[in-house]
Amino acid sequence: MRHEPGHGKRLSYYEFGATSLFACQMDQRFSYCLYIPRAYDEDGTNDYPLVVLIHGTERGAQRYRDEFIEFAEQHQCIVLAPLFPCGILKPGELDNYKFIRYQTIRYDEILLSMVAEISARYRLNGARFLIHGFSGGGHFVHRFLYLHSERLAGASIGAPGLVTLLDPGKPWWVGTGNLRAEFGIEVDLAKIRKVPVQMVVGAADTETWEITPDDKSPRWMPGINDAGKTRIERLQALHRCFLGHGIGVRFDLVPNVGHEGWDPALLARVKDFFASTLGGKTPLQAHSGSAAPVKS
Repeated sequence: MRHEPGHGKRLSYYEFGATSLFACQMDQRFSYCLYIPRAYDEDGTNDYPLVVLIHGTERGAQRYRDEFIEFAEQHQCIVLAPLFPCGILKPGELDNYKFIRYQTIRYDEILLSMVAEISARYRLNGARFLIHGFSGGGHFVHRFLYLHSERLAGASIGAPGLVTLLDPGKPWWVGTGNLRAEFGIEVDLAKIRKVPVQMVVGAADTETWEITPDDKSPRWMPGINDAGKTRIERLQALHRCFLGHGIGVRFDLVPNVGHEGWDPALLARVKDFFASTLGGKTPLQAHSGSAAPVKS
């Protein structure tokens, strides 16, 4: 879906609709693409909600963006899909963005710089935004929630292979015990409780070959596999952890879906969660298994 070439007044043709990939100005090793609704007017007055989509290990940023075009048009929001390439600082490396920090790179700060960058170009409400990630993106999203809950209008956590529990007795990233040493902050449960949260996973997502590291793994830590064997079990452990801390969660277990973030049935649950959140509702009622928040 493209605008006519004359639509842009200050921005170019390629900065509307399904945009090109643009280098992040904070760190040009990273890039992003957008979707800008067809009715967007540079001289308008309303600000658009922002939806952020975090890719998995496959780096399908543009496809995730494309999957949300119809949603963006229906709800008049802007979509941002970052690209965190493989092999940054280490050839062949696949996973570092999932854990937020790697050597000198802070992937959370890179994302926030992208939001600031597009907020300066578009009429965008970037102070708080919706975020979804599946698999590797689900890793990123729940850890980003711990660090930046005040920036989130809603968080959808899709099928992460390894989870970080809100456990001060375990070190980052299995738990949150040394978060201040790692990031200079503490978890703020009061702020996290204000963020609508969805956890979503396919009911057939039961393969374990990719998510069971041993002591030869570069990510090995004691307790790494304690949350469960499958992605379902690990997300359920995260769910119980959230409820135990008074954090309300909508839990969607999607029938007949494996580990496929682009499955239409799974994406429909994410879009329904986002739509409920944009509508000002508290989207705790899941389609398959739900739980009310525990009062603190």
